[in-house]
Amino acid sequence: MSNEISTELVCPDISQWLCHLLREVDGVTHNNRFDRRQRLDVESDALPALLTLLQGKGSFVHLSAISCVDWIKENEFELVYHVWSYEMKVMVSAHIRIPRAPGRYLSVYDIYKPAGFFERDIFEMYGVYFEGSPWMEKFILTEWDGPPPMRKEFDSEAWVGEHFDWQDYHPDWLKDIEAQGGGIAIRPDEQRFSRKAKDEC
Repeated sequence: MSNEISTELVCPDISQWLCHLLREVDGVTHNNRFDRRQRLDVESDALPALLTLLQGKGSFVHLSAISCVDWIKENEFELVYHVWSYEMKVMVSAHIRIPRAPGRYLSVYDIYKPAGFFERDIFEMYGVYFEGSPWMEKFILTEWDGPPPMRKEFDSEAWVGEHFDWQDYHPDWLKDIEAQGGGIAIRPDEQRFSRKAKDEC
């Protein structure tokens, strides 16, 4: 007999079951996407209670990721907490919005220990500070002195132009390729400037 649980037994009425469970937490809107993928839009203050409930009563014991979206026009960050149930084979994604300024939120490290890694990554890339997290220091960008590079207002081309100088790189082997009609004949900065001017016309 196979040990694999059939889909019919795993989540026959997952949406109905989840809606019943969510009655214990205020400020949660359930948006059914697929049986195995459920979306919850949550008031930011309600997220810790929701995650505690999902972990304790819902068997969502695995935090697979925390992702961040920069909604610069709305002046908000969206944080998405993806939790997985091995028993039901269902992913729940809990979405919250926080203001871009000051860009602070509570750490959920005390609920899911792997959150520390994801929170540190979001802090480094977006500048969102998680209060109570044990690891709010640089990890990858240890030599970086610029703004958080994943924010929408960060202009990578301008930053490179301010911190680096263009150097002519024209070895003999490239000259041979150009003589045959290949290679790059226009400098990258000239290509970008000409494209921008064309777009503005």
